[in-house]
Amino acid sequence: MSIITTVALLVFLTIPEGMSMGDQGVILRCRCITKEKKPIGRYIGRLEVNLPTSHCNVVEIIATLKKDGKMICLDPEAPWVKKVLGKKLTEQRP
Repeated sequence: MSIITTVALLVFLTIPEGMSMGDQGVILRCRCITKEKKPIGRYIGRLEVNLPTSHCNVVEIIATLKKDGKMICLDPEAPWVKKVLGKKLTEQRP
């Protein structure tokens, strides 16, 4: 087998394997590396709460900012974050 054939074969074998995990749409690690501790409640447009899973054993709270749509991780233990979560929950109730 020539070198070109070997390289082509390896490329074809690795492409489907590399794509298979991405096609599932599952995040296989924690998304929040650093967490904002300072109050930014008035800048938050939307909140996303990710409960612990087998791939990330901590609660992750991700805020999307109103102004630019930037996503920021919040510290779930910070008192102001708990207050904002409670406020958002009461706003969503009918």
